Amino acid sequence: MNGTIAHTAADRAGGPAGPVRIAFFDVDETLIGLKSMFSFLEFHLADQERYRATADALTRAARAGVPRAATNRAYYRAYAGMERAAVAESGRRWFAAVRGQAGFFHREAVGELRRLQGEGYRVALVSGSFRAPLDPVAEYLGADHVLCSEPEVADGRYTGELLGTVIGEGKATVARALMDRLGARPEACAAYGDHASDLPLLTCVGRAGVIGDDPVLVEHAGRHGWSRLPAAVGSAAAAQGSAAADPATGPSAAHGAAAPPSPAAPSPSSTKELSDATR
Repeated sequence: MNGTIAHTAADRAGGPAGPVRIAFFDVDETLIGLKSMFSFLEFHLADQERYRATADALTRAARAGVPRAATNRAYYRAYAGMERAAVAESGRRWFAAVRGQAGFFHREAVGELRRLQGEGYRVALVSGSFRAPLDPVAEYLGADHVLCSEPEVADGRYTGELLGTVIGEGKATVARALMDRLGARPEACAAYGDHASDLPLLTCVGRAGVIGDDPVLVEHAGRHGWSRLPAAVGSAAAAQGSAAADPATGPSAAHGAAAPPSPAAPSPSSTKELSDATR
């Protein structure tokens, strides 16, 4: 099995009768209005100094022109030595804490997902994020497949290394692999994304949708007749990825510690750099 493809139970069970059609959806700022990797990391660490050190290091790398694949790998070093099962449980608590925030789910994009499900499409979430925050989102939305980055695990713990990244061209690679394995014709499939890095995914299928106003994607939408939906707009808390302040659900509560203070919102430039560095 390709280590960068995470499969759901529905995937392993096989597809429904008839031609297989798949709708591929980017996740961050497409289906949800925040950056799952950073929102979840902040929640899981429950340590503002440690979180900020990680975020600042990735921002500096982005400013220095470090390739996205390298910064995406660097993100996962923050989990080195942590038990996979504990991180997964933290992901479920994170989702319970953030799913009710205003703007967490992008209403129009989720509506499009529901419409395609009603037409018989399988749904695949495609993200540079990983299973801990993505699995609860996939379960909630009834997605059939999760194609994501896969951190390396040894003896039940993350090593801090990554088996492969699902960003940029990597999204198209895992989408093609799934279509090939399930016998889906690319021209019968669809894909949705919000960022220029999603272009390889959008162009490997027969129809595409653009979320928001990324100039590269808007230009392609006009040229190819792709559909367009408005940008995902989360609440202020969701936009800065702050879920750690909930003492009832954050990991600090399990240890009886006080919840960390809410972080100062990062500058727009650093927020964009963090997103571009890891998506």
